[in-house]
Amino acid sequence: QVQLVESGGGLVQAGGSLRLSCAASGRTISAYAMAWFRQAPGKEREFVAGISPISTGIYYADSVKGRFTISRDNAKKTVYLQMNSLTPEDTAVYYCAAKSGMVVASPHSTQYDYWGQGTQVTVSS
Repeated sequence: QVQLVESGGGLVQAGGSLRLSCAASGRTISAYAMAWFRQAPGKEREFVAGISPISTGIYYADSVKGRFTISRDNAKKTVYLQMNSLTPEDTAVYYCAAKSGMVVASPHSTQYDYWGQGTQVTVSS
């Protein structure tokens, strides 16, 4: 079992930056693919970024490519999402997800077994 807790969300002006963290407790995450998803009001949950267990594979949604960076520190059991050049369209609840035994982080939310409770990111114009 893995428990995930996100933090770092908040209110920021357009053009600003935030760094989200996802802290895992329980088992080590070194064998887990990790990902960030987000869900805006009235919209479906969407893939933001994913990272393989030992960071050899990193993937981004086209909408965040070049602005967001996902990284992980397996020793600290933490995954990060650095978000730069934020726009109001990035406003959403951001969720961390984990899947054991997945070599390539999938963009499909149904593939993930563990989820955090989410952290709100609001970008004002």
